[in-house]
Amino acid sequence: MRTNLKVVDNSGAKRVMCIQALKGKKGARLGDTIIASVKEAQPRGKVKKGDVVYGVVVRAAMQRGRCDGSEIKFDDNAVVLVNKQGEPIGTRVFGPVPHELRKKKHVKILTLAEHIA
Repeated sequence: MRTNLKVVDNSGAKRVMCIQALKGKKGARLGDTIIASVKEAQPRGKVKKGDVVYGVVVRAAMQRGRCDGSEIKFDDNAVVLVNKQGEPIGTRVFGPVPHELRKKKHVKILTLAEHIA
């Protein structure tokens, strides 16, 4: 694990490090939930440095095939912080978010996103 991910919501964290992928042994793919540790945080945010949080991977540099035969891949690895119930901690999501999150039951993240890829 130990992957550094960018946080793309306004929860207060800037960078997190993946501790564990909650599904499978291989690692997290697009739309998977992870457990992460906050490495960098903004002052007066909802989360602090050192907090252990849950997150949903919304952008991954590893490519993923779509059902129409095309493939999607992003420039960076990014995550949106969520609570244990799966609801986002922040109120805004920055940057593009893939529509595959709808299949993984993360519709709330899609409604907050500014651009759906």
